[in-house]
Amino acid sequence: MHVRHLSLADFRSYPRAELPLSPGVTSLIGENGQGKTNLVEAIGYIATLASHRVATDAPLVRFGAEQAVIRCAVVRQGREQIVELEINPGRANRARLGRAAATRPRDILGVLRTVLFAPEDLALVKGDPSTRRRFVDDLLVARQPRWAGVRSDYERIVKQRNALLKSAAPVLRRANRGARRPSRPEYEAPEDARASALHTLDVWNSQLAQVGSQLLYARLRILRDLAPHLGQAYEQVSAGAGEAQLSYASSLHEAAAQRLADGEVPEPAELAELILESVAAVQATEIERGVGLVGPHRDDIVLTLGELPAKGYASHGESWSFALGLRLASYRLLRHDLDDDPVLILDDVFAELDVGRRERLADLIADCEQVIITAAVGADVPESLGGQTFWVRRGEVEPA
Repeated sequence: MHVRHLSLADFRSYPRAELPLSPGVTSLIGENGQGKTNLVEAIGYIATLASHRVATDAPLVRFGAEQAVIRCAVVRQGREQIVELEINPGRANRARLGRAAATRPRDILGVLRTVLFAPEDLALVKGDPSTRRRFVDDLLVARQPRWAGVRSDYERIVKQRNALLKSAAPVLRRANRGARRPSRPEYEAPEDARASALHTLDVWNSQLAQVGSQLLYARLRILRDLAPHLGQAYEQVSAGAGEAQLSYASSLHEAAAQRLADGEVPEPAELAELILESVAAVQATEIERGVGLVGPHRDDIVLTLGELPAKGYASHGESWSFALGLRLASYRLLRHDLDDDPVLILDDVFAELDVGRRERLADLIADCEQVIITAAVGADVPESLGGQTFWVRRGEVEPA
């Protein structure tokens, strides 16, 4: 798989941009702030419907413009397909495959698959659990696009369940046995209101368990499949300096969480029961706090080097190697599963690596079908990679 051509209209700093690409290595060279990362961000957005730099779409549209358009010509197994995405902040985005309009933007997922490594990926090791959850869920979608729908459904359920816990808290608190009887009048809700609120909460608990168990099962499986690739990739990048491992830290009750941490992958039906059991155990606390405490949205992925957690113990160089190992492991997993190379994007990465790591990385990616690299100076890119080079200056892209 490779991108043959990228076209942009009003995306980030570009009123217009045309970038012809080919298999092999392409280097985009330019000083910071010239627009080279914007180009690879657009390619990544087509693949994932998300930016690796910002959480919302508004910054992606050039100042003064109403919308941005990204168009890619993607070649896979000798066949070319045009995929186009129209970004409309505050309104629904629209997508096209060839000449046909897609029903939903997520229908284009899977046409282009990318693995993008950027300086922001240091947060995979040092950042919050949400960053690691997003990494795993993005990999799920890249592997099987149907998980985008499950992910979206689960996020909707969590949002609506939390809204119920918050809005109905006064009513629900009165329904908890053993709870201290509040003296404020607003807590004196009629019995039928309490029963209705509890019934509604039970409905959302059931949905949380049903959809959450699917997402949890998929995460556990993909981590099991990713683990050997991670160990190998980290060893190669770091020249054997430690063993990189990962495990799942679940919000389920202690016994169930330990099973998952040990690498067990129960079937979805059993996971649904475990979620319901765990919710029941903390429901009084959830009602008091007005927020859900159990489910995949509360989980984490624990990264370890040897016997120690990477977060808080790994050096800066080890953290970089771990983050790079996670991306290389993702690439190898997708390559193995799909029998096709994703597009590998390295955004301003080589400047952060010492000479040894640069050369080892260059050796590891030499056989990739397409690699797109951004760098501030050409000397940061190992000579052994070769390929074509473009200069990026003030939003203009020119062949070197």
